[in-house]
Amino acid sequence: MRICTETSDFYIDLVFYNYILKCFVLIDLKTHKLTHQDIGQMDMYIRMFDDLKRQSDDNPTIGIIFCTDKDETMVKYSVLNESEQIFASKYMTVLPTVEELKNGLERNQLMYGEELKDN
Repeated sequence: MRICTETSDFYIDLVFYNYILKCFVLIDLKTHKLTHQDIGQMDMYIRMFDDLKRQSDDNPTIGIIFCTDKDETMVKYSVLNESEQIFASKYMTVLPTVEELKNGLERNQLMYGEELKDN
Protein backbone atom coordinates (compact mmCIF):
# COMPACT_ATOMS: atom_id res chain seq x y z
CA MET A 1 0.00 0.00 0.00
CA ARG A 2 1.30 3.44 -0.86
CA ILE A 3 1.26 6.24 1.69
CA CYS A 4 2.49 9.73 0.89
CA THR A 5 3.96 12.78 2.52
CA GLU A 6 4.22 16.15 0.79
CA THR A 7 7.40 15.12 -1.03
CA SER A 8 7.78 11.33 -0.75
CA ASP A 9 5.96 8.07 -1.41
CA PHE A 10 6.33 5.06 0.87
CA TYR A 11 5.17 1.50 0.29
CA ILE A 12 4.04 -0.83 3.06
CA ASP A 13 4.38 -4.47 2.04
CA LEU A 14 1.15 -5.75 3.61
CA VAL A 15 -1.74 -3.97 5.30
CA PHE A 16 -4.56 -5.79 7.08
CA TYR A 17 -7.41 -4.81 9.31
CA ASN A 18 -8.03 -7.24 12.18
CA TYR A 19 -11.74 -7.13 13.01
CA ILE A 20 -11.29 -8.96 16.31
CA LEU A 21 -8.53 -6.65 17.59
CA LYS A 22 -10.14 -3.67 15.82
CA CYS A 23 -6.85 -2.37 14.48
CA PHE A 24 -4.70 -2.11 11.40
CA VAL A 25 -1.79 -4.54 11.15
CA LEU A 26 1.15 -3.39 9.01
CA ILE A 27 3.72 -5.95 7.85
CA ASP A 28 7.11 -5.09 6.41
CA LEU A 29 9.14 -7.89 4.81
CA LYS A 30 12.92 -7.43 4.90
CA THR A 31 15.37 -9.65 3.01
CA HIS A 32 18.24 -8.53 5.23
CA LYS A 33 19.21 -8.18 8.87
CA LEU A 34 17.04 -5.77 10.83
CA THR A 35 18.42 -2.22 10.96
CA HIS A 36 17.50 0.80 13.05
CA GLN A 37 16.30 2.41 9.81
CA ASP A 38 13.77 -0.43 9.38
CA ILE A 39 12.46 0.17 12.89
CA GLY A 40 12.22 3.91 12.34
CA GLN A 41 10.41 3.34 9.06
CA MET A 42 7.82 1.09 10.71
CA ASP A 43 7.41 3.58 13.56
CA MET A 44 6.66 6.28 10.97
CA TYR A 45 4.16 4.01 9.16
CA ILE A 46 2.33 3.31 12.43
CA ARG A 47 2.18 7.00 13.35
CA MET A 48 0.91 7.91 9.86
CA PHE A 49 -1.76 5.18 9.92
CA ASP A 50 -2.89 6.16 13.40
CA ASP A 51 -3.16 9.79 12.30
CA LEU A 52 -4.63 9.33 8.81
CA LYS A 53 -6.55 6.02 8.75
CA ARG A 54 -7.46 5.01 12.28
CA GLN A 55 -11.03 5.76 13.38
CA SER A 56 -11.94 6.87 16.90
CA ASP A 57 -13.21 3.39 17.86
CA ASP A 58 -10.12 1.57 16.46
CA ASN A 59 -7.25 0.38 18.63
CA PRO A 60 -3.69 1.55 17.89
CA THR A 61 -2.05 0.20 14.73
CA ILE A 62 0.32 -2.76 15.08
CA GLY A 63 3.52 -3.07 13.03
CA ILE A 64 5.35 -6.34 12.35
CA ILE A 65 8.77 -6.51 10.69
CA PHE A 66 9.86 -9.88 9.33
CA CYS A 67 13.63 -10.00 8.75
CA THR A 68 16.30 -12.61 8.07
CA ASP A 69 18.20 -11.76 11.26
CA LYS A 70 18.19 -9.27 14.13
CA ASP A 71 20.74 -7.94 16.58
CA GLU A 72 19.29 -8.30 20.08
CA THR A 73 21.41 -5.43 21.43
CA MET A 74 20.14 -3.09 18.72
CA VAL A 75 16.58 -4.18 19.48
CA LYS A 76 17.14 -3.61 23.22
CA TYR A 77 18.10 0.03 22.68
CA SER A 78 15.56 0.83 19.99
CA VAL A 79 11.92 1.79 20.05
CA LEU A 80 11.12 -1.94 19.71
CA ASN A 81 12.06 -2.43 23.35
CA GLU A 82 9.64 0.24 24.55
CA SER A 83 6.81 -0.10 22.03
CA GLU A 84 3.84 -2.39 22.45
CA GLN A 85 2.94 -1.79 18.81
CA ILE A 86 6.08 -2.82 16.86
CA PHE A 87 7.41 -6.35 16.68
CA ALA A 88 10.35 -7.89 14.82
CA SER A 89 10.67 -11.54 14.03
CA LYS A 90 13.20 -13.59 12.12
CA TYR A 91 12.21 -15.78 9.21
CA MET A 92 14.08 -18.32 7.14
CA THR A 93 14.82 -17.76 3.47
CA VAL A 94 15.25 -21.51 2.90
CA LEU A 95 13.37 -24.45 4.32
CA PRO A 96 15.06 -26.28 7.21
CA THR A 97 16.21 -29.86 6.81
CA VAL A 98 14.26 -32.69 8.44
CA GLU A 99 17.05 -32.98 11.03
CA GLU A 100 16.83 -29.26 11.88
CA LEU A 101 13.05 -29.55 12.32
CA LYS A 102 13.44 -32.57 14.60
CA ASN A 103 16.05 -30.75 16.71
CA GLY A 104 13.81 -27.69 17.00
CA LEU A 105 10.84 -29.79 18.09
CA GLU A 106 12.96 -31.59 20.69
CA ARG A 107 14.26 -28.26 22.02
CA ASN A 108 10.70 -26.92 22.33
CA GLN A 109 9.51 -30.06 24.08
CA LEU A 110 12.35 -29.79 26.59
CA MET A 111 11.69 -26.10 27.16
CA TYR A 112 7.93 -26.48 27.62
CA GLY A 113 8.40 -29.63 29.69
CA GLU A 114 10.53 -27.64 32.16
CA GLU A 115 7.95 -24.84 32.32
CA LEU A 116 5.16 -27.33 33.08
CA LYS A 117 7.19 -28.85 35.92
CA ASP A 118 7.77 -25.39 37.45
CA ASN A 119 4.03 -24.60 37.47
